[in-house]
Amino acid sequence: QVRLVESGGGLVQPGGSLKLSCLATGSIFSISTTNWYRDRQASGNQRELVAAITSDGNTRYADSVKGRFTISRDDAKNTAYLQMNNLKPEDTAVYYCHVRNYWGQGTQVTVSS
Repeated sequence: QVRLVESGGGLVQPGGSLKLSCLATGSIFSISTTNWYRDRQASGNQRELVAAITSDGNTRYADSVKGRFTISRDDAKNTAYLQMNNLKPEDTAVYYCHVRNYWGQGTQVTVSS
């Protein structure tokens, strides 16, 4: 059984930064790819992959966030991170952590002036 708990969301002005965290329980975290997804109202809540990091540290990003977001992981802490810089209103969404078949509860990110 794996439990994922996201934190770090909130309200930020355009151009600001936030760092999301995903704390995992269970032993599979360090051997699994961790993904960050988001549900944006503007896209009709269609869930989209934002970033992914493999167990050996390879990363990939959605084109819309390349150069602004950075995904990382600390296996000693069973935690993955999503550093989000230069945030835009279109980044407003609920962000979810995903590992294998498991999802976190989501954390709201709102970018607004």
